[in-house]
Amino acid sequence: MKPKKVTKAVFPVAGLGTRFLPATKSIPKEIMTLVDRPLIQYAIDEARAAGIKEFIFVTSRGKSALEDYFDNAPELESELRKKGKTELLEILKDTNMDSGAIAYVRQNRPMGLGHAVWCARRLIGDEPFAVLLPDDVIAAEKPCLQQMVEAYEKTGGCMVAAMEVPPAKASSYGVLDIAEDMGSIVRAKGMVEKPKAEEAPSNLAVIGRYILTPQVLTNLNRMKQGTGGEIQLTDAIAEEVDSKTGVFGYRFRGLRYDCGSKAGFLQATVAFGLSRPDLREEFSAYLHEMIALQKAAQ
Repeated sequence: MKPKKVTKAVFPVAGLGTRFLPATKSIPKEIMTLVDRPLIQYAIDEARAAGIKEFIFVTSRGKSALEDYFDNAPELESELRKKGKTELLEILKDTNMDSGAIAYVRQNRPMGLGHAVWCARRLIGDEPFAVLLPDDVIAAEKPCLQQMVEAYEKTGGCMVAAMEVPPAKASSYGVLDIAEDMGSIVRAKGMVEKPKAEEAPSNLAVIGRYILTPQVLTNLNRMKQGTGGEIQLTDAIAEEVDSKTGVFGYRFRGLRYDCGSKAGFLQATVAFGLSRPDLREEFSAYLHEMIALQKAAQ
């Protein structure tokens, strides 16, 4: 039987963004910009391309600017119309969400990603749902979640986005224990959260895109503490490996940037800047000039 369509997505955005202080003292990390679009906009656009209709944000104190970003801005729009700036008005359309399409729930204590997803349980109900972590920005010809939805329609069950990482970096990720490798899709027989390099069951790491069954929420209800004393989403998904529907990893096509780190954010800024036709020539010339100056200084 074909699995039920995925139309809901959860965006855990309750984190404090301490790695980006002092900037995140006053602005949510999720609205920091890559070129001219906030991180959260990339995640929303990816979800829309995958057919998501309901957007659930798990927030915390200090995130009001994030909520305002998706609201209409009548004064700004009026001013742009007066000045005939139709291109900018079109750009603003992507930032507006229809009434009722977006909902916010609070995570009042930082208890881990699994707990953040659990906070959205009443809005998810008894349906499969996606989870997108805005820190992971993925450049792909076909958006990552759209790729996953197409694969999920064949497999059902739980599906996580996976990419190969060197052993030394395994301790930063959840890692798949592979039962069967079918190319772009692998069937998992286990998942290990942040294993030591020598204990990693494979080199396939889970990154911030998930399609999950509602049973994962039931697993999270147990509030079982995992690595770091937090409620780990990885642990709740791992409980489903022996279920009828199973757990799958999906090797997505694209480049993932870890915008939760300063280095990753800078790398993404350069990559997305160079991908823009209106910026490429000037920006590329500047980068070449900077590299030449650094070499000369050495």
